[in-house]
Amino acid sequence: MLIAQVCLAILAAIWFGYPAIMAVLARVRRAPRAREGELPSVSVILATRAEAGAIRRRVENLLEADYPGDLLEILVCVDHGAGEVAGLTEAVAEVSQRRGSTVRVVAGPAPGGKAVTVNAGVAEARGTILVFADTAQWFEGGAIRQLVGHLADARVGAASGRLLMAEETVPATLAEWYWRLERRLRRDEARVHSAVGVTGAIYAMRRELFVPFPAGLILDDLFTPMQLVLRGYRVGYVDEAIAREPRRFSLDEERRRKVRTLTGVWQLCRWMPGVLLPWRNPIWPQFIAHKLLRFTSPLLVLIGVGGMVGEALLAARAAAGGPVLAGVLLSAAAMVGLRPARRLVWELVHVNVALLQAAVNGVLGRWQVW
Repeated sequence: MLIAQVCLAILAAIWFGYPAIMAVLARVRRAPRAREGELPSVSVILATRAEAGAIRRRVENLLEADYPGDLLEILVCVDHGAGEVAGLTEAVAEVSQRRGSTVRVVAGPAPGGKAVTVNAGVAEARGTILVFADTAQWFEGGAIRQLVGHLADARVGAASGRLLMAEETVPATLAEWYWRLERRLRRDEARVHSAVGVTGAIYAMRRELFVPFPAGLILDDLFTPMQLVLRGYRVGYVDEAIAREPRRFSLDEERRRKVRTLTGVWQLCRWMPGVLLPWRNPIWPQFIAHKLLRFTSPLLVLIGVGGMVGEALLAARAAAGGPVLAGVLLSAAAMVGLRPARRLVWELVHVNVALLQAAVNGVLGRWQVW
């Protein structure tokens, strides 16, 4: 029983203890504020494989930003595998004339993939600030201005916005609870020093600090902040810079997305080993606690829950024999049969399966996970 209790205590420390510590530390740090001043030019990098209609709607949303049109350009960077771009140029040209902003279409090089597509867009960018966006999400009007204001601090190399999921429910699903915890944790980490990761759908950085993404990179939203931290910059988090995610995902879709992002953590550790060295990485404790210790969860759950269940069954059998043991098993089956309990169990299973799949991918160096 002691081993089971220790495992569950470690599990609680990883998922709740570390965020609690960061929350306490963040309370003694003053939250950075956006600075007003002369606005810099901004290039929005929109890497996409979407169809022309979706891209046009996204460009319209970006052009509605509370930012001077003559200081804003949008680079629609089309993945090489997405087909022809000629018709897309015409589709966005009329949209750009409304605001006087520049909208350009950039064809990504072969063999394709987000990393090389983004690199092609940044190579064409003219803005002082780069803002990275995806097609599926939507920015609220002040998002770009808020990100830019946060980057006025020369110590800050990049800043992440806040992604709000569609119809965040009460009671929340496990995935929604996870994302709420992640948002709060990133905010607290940024107050203490730096957020370990940024939100890929909405973040910004100074163009002069951009390092081209390696081909095949899975997580640009982890590569970017960590390479900046290793170079002595800080990574901020801006609650007021909001993007909205209109889509809902099934359990299986969430698992596949989780496998991809967790595999990306393994990839980063192999491609950027400096993050694992405490004398190189100024936020080494945060990186270990936030990104790596979570991979021990499946083993801790197996030992902890399995040990407690085993002890309970043995105690029931010793106390009253077969009838009590049968009652315990029937009660457990009835609880799992309840819909909320069943959903929670399946969500936990999916999370732990994703952690295991990602660990296998990382050990084998298997990065093609879409």
